[in-house]
Amino acid sequence: MTEQNTMISENSNDFIATPLPGQERFVAPIDETPVQAVDSVDETKVATSMWSDAWRSLRKNPLFIFSGILILLILFVALFPSAFTKVDPNYCNLPQSLDGPSAGHILGFNQQGCDVFSRVIYGARTSVSVGILTTIIVTIFGGIVGALAGFYGGWLDAVLSRITDIFFAIPMLLGAIVVLQMFKTSTSIWKVVLVLALFGWVTTARITRGSVLEAKNLEFNTASTALGSSSMRNLFRHVLPNSLAPVIVLTTTSLGSYIVAEATLSFLGVGLPTTVVSWGGDISDGQSLLRVDPQVLFYPSLALAITVLAFIMMGDAVKDALDPKSRV
Repeated sequence: MTEQNTMISENSNDFIATPLPGQERFVAPIDETPVQAVDSVDETKVATSMWSDAWRSLRKNPLFIFSGILILLILFVALFPSAFTKVDPNYCNLPQSLDGPSAGHILGFNQQGCDVFSRVIYGARTSVSVGILTTIIVTIFGGIVGALAGFYGGWLDAVLSRITDIFFAIPMLLGAIVVLQMFKTSTSIWKVVLVLALFGWVTTARITRGSVLEAKNLEFNTASTALGSSSMRNLFRHVLPNSLAPVIVLTTTSLGSYIVAEATLSFLGVGLPTTVVSWGGDISDGQSLLRVDPQVLFYPSLALAITVLAFIMMGDAVKDALDPKSRV
């Protein structure tokens, strides 16, 4: 047998590779390689979670701070409109039709002689109420449907997914217009909320289903099942709380969309009745005065735009905070 590049140790059965000339390797002394210092973990540091990391990121985000201040101001206006104006928004004096700003009426009057500033302030309560109530119903109902479909699978997932596909194929505004026209005899805020929720829950259901499908196969769910926990307890105690991040992002962004949807329905004349003060109704009344007196249309449109923009910016900030890839 010819010369070999390896030799067998007499004291063991291991093969010891003998390097050829020029292939020697340098191994640093153990004192010069502080591996323990590099890999050490500070055990005194308080453990953090995804939610605490997200909150720490949000507190430093100027977009979150700015949108949060706007939303708090809008909510305060919606809850306490009398703190900003003492004028009744439904009191109209026709001789003051299209008059300019005056003492106590800083934005002037609309075509019916109603105070524009008072209607803008009181319109916030209607629009924000519709947006918040619709978002709550959509999140609860769509979240439950998506969670059940994603967690249990099988025939239940097939049935709920097909029902979701049917509603998803119907545009929300078109479906809302048809349903409201069928029951136009008595239109109220709750009817608009329920109609918007009827066609708006499908997106939340789909997002929740996908998130639950990903979370239910993780180790914590397997460990909980091995300890004897029931499937329903696993779903609501472990899986669903760990699937809320994308749902929260969608909820924050969608709230502004529902405010726009209510304004659109009122603008088209199928939403809230004219006796209810809303931004959409005032925009509809002021569209014919765009060339004559554009301020009647401008102020409710500006209030609607600022409100929707605030919720969209909040949604973007929350999405960046809950997305681990966006954090350094």
